Formats: sequence, C-alpha cells, structure tokens
Amino acid sequence: MHGDELHVLVVDDSAMVRQVMQAILTTNSRVKVNVAADPLIAWSKMQKEPPDVVITDLEMPRMDGLTFIRKIMLEMPTPVVVCSGLAARGTELALRALEEGAVEVITKPKVGVRDFLHESAVTLVDAVWGASQAHVRPRQVMPVVLRLTADAVLPREPRSKVAGAASGIIAAGASTGGTEALRVLLAAMPTDCPPIVIVQHMPEGFTRAFADRLNKECVIEVEEARDGTRLQTGKALIAPGNRHMLVNRSGEELVVQVVDGPLVSRHRPSVDVLFRSVASSVGAKAVGVIMTGMGDDGAQGLCEMKEAGATTIAQDEPSCIVFGMPKEAIARGAVNLVLPLERIAGTALNLQSGRLGWKEELQKR
Repeated sequence: MHGDELHVLVVDDSAMVRQVMQAILTTNSRVKVNVAADPLIAWSKMQKEPPDVVITDLEMPRMDGLTFIRKIMLEMPTPVVVCSGLAARGTELALRALEEGAVEVITKPKVGVRDFLHESAVTLVDAVWGASQAHVRPRQVMPVVLRLTADAVLPREPRSKVAGAASGIIAAGASTGGTEALRVLLAAMPTDCPPIVIVQHMPEGFTRAFADRLNKECVIEVEEARDGTRLQTGKALIAPGNRHMLVNRSGEELVVQVVDGPLVSRHRPSVDVLFRSVASSVGAKAVGVIMTGMGDDGAQGLCEMKEAGATTIAQDEPSCIVFGMPKEAIARGAVNLVLPLERIAGTALNLQSGRLGWKEELQKR
C-alpha cells in the first residue's frame, strides 16, 4: 500500500463499469482509483504509478485479459482481481485466470451490470482488500510429480476405487490462492487415501469445472459433491458453489448433505459449516486442514474439530497467498500443526493412518 492509501487500477473497456467501480471503491476514503480502457493504457499507467491491486475484465480491445495477467505476473507481480462476464459464460477461462495468477474472480452479467455492481459492492470491496494482502510472486507452477506404474504399459481392468469405508476423513477449507494449494494437496494423495471433503470459496458453476480439472490431474477421484453422495476411499468431494456442504453419519457410512442457507462467515459454501459437521459426525477420526485464504471462515469450525479430538493442520505463512484464514485459526488455538504446503498431504495421511501422532510430528520439525 502507498502509506495509508490503497491504489486500485480498474481496467475495463466499458466506461460505465469504470465509473461504477470507481464510485463504489472510493466510498472508502483510503482507496484511490485509477482507470484504463484497455490493457495497453493500463500498462503505461502502471509504469508511472504501480497500483496495489488491478481489477480487470477478460474481454478487451488490443490485449485479452489472460495475456494481460500473464504480463503483469511476469514483469510486475501485482494482485489481480478478475471481474468479467466472459468468465461467467466459460468457467474454463476463469480457472485459467486463476492459474495465470489472479487471486479472485467475480462474475458479472452481460445485462444489468450497473445494478449488479452496486448489489455486489460488499463482494467487490472484500475482494480488493483481500487481494491487497496477497503475497504475489512471479508465476511458478508447482510441479505435480507423477509416479508411473505398470498401468502405463498394461492398464488394469477398471475397478471401483472404494475399498470399504475409511476409519476417518480429511476435511479441508481454502479461499484466495486455494485453487493451486488444493491441486498440490490432492495430487499427492494415493488411491487408498481416506475420503476428503473440501470447501473452496468459488462462485456457482466454477466448482464443477475445478473438480473436473483436478480429477484429470490426480490419481484419486475428484468431483463436485451432490446431496447424498457417500464418502469413499480414494475420492475427494468439493462443495458446490453457493451451497453449504455437511458430512452426516448414516449407519456405518458417511454421506454429504448439500443444502441452501444463509451466508456463514460471509460465505456459502462455508468452511465453518463443513468443519462443524465433521466435528459432530466424525470427531477424533478426522484431520482438519485450513489453507490459504482471506478472512476467518473455518477458524471456529476448526476449533470445534480440535475440541472433538480431531488433529488440525494450518498452512504456514510463506506458502500461503493470503495468510488470513490460517492465521485466525492459529490465533484461536485451533491448530495442532503449522506446515508448509508441500508437507500437508503426507502428514495428514500419516496422522489419519495412525502411523504418527501430531506430537510426534511436532517433534520431528
């Protein structure tokens, strides 16, 4: 930030969008807004006065938004919030924007944009302030290390990845920066891992595309949760956007419940809702993981999981894009272990299998 001021650059070819965003953001006297009609004008302005946060559309003249984000991350790493109607039509583009380094995506409709922006003022302001806290680095994709087996030469006959109900589960929550963090977490999971349930703050429609992409990259199954889906070994379920997800016990099985409801901790789906349900239905047999993200969603739920006997893990600050959610959980005493991203999967598996207790893991550090 520039002293006490937050400098925001709004890049959109619509004069109306630029005007409305400027009006919304400058209701806070600490926010200074500059505007540009296309990425080339924006880049020239960035050279003269580097902004703290860039808000950009994806569909613009002279340079598309993805190329613009890529250029920013390569030459002048700056937190970027995407606000685009194009992302609403094609979630693949929104995911690509996040992969290129954007920290948040807000969808906007093609009609009624003025009213939408006013109605979404809280979301927009939250996204900008959250982005300003992000630790943005030159884009470096963490590699997924694939271990080839005999299947690469002679595939086995298709079989269910279910090997009986697991003794417990891993529950994870993430927000800003979570798409990459979850990719790293799930890519490290073997096919016999315990069931995994995840809340990632994402708009409705994005979660299915996100789950489908992870399913292609990981050896475990990854899918968007549906109401009544049974938790299975070797499968991760991601809460659908705009719906809460709970884990309930049905006899000896665990099933997810997908429900409507109010925003909890300013979010739907809420990590707090998921973690509370896990504390109630799984208790000491669960491992809870709080990951990169803005705000405090998940901190209270993680406290409840810990109180129920679960082992709890927070992602450490250096590996987070935004340390808000883990920091708040740590401050509330909800966390047993604070670990870098690359160690979370292995530790969670060891804890879940009983091969290691969290105190022994702490002693190893």
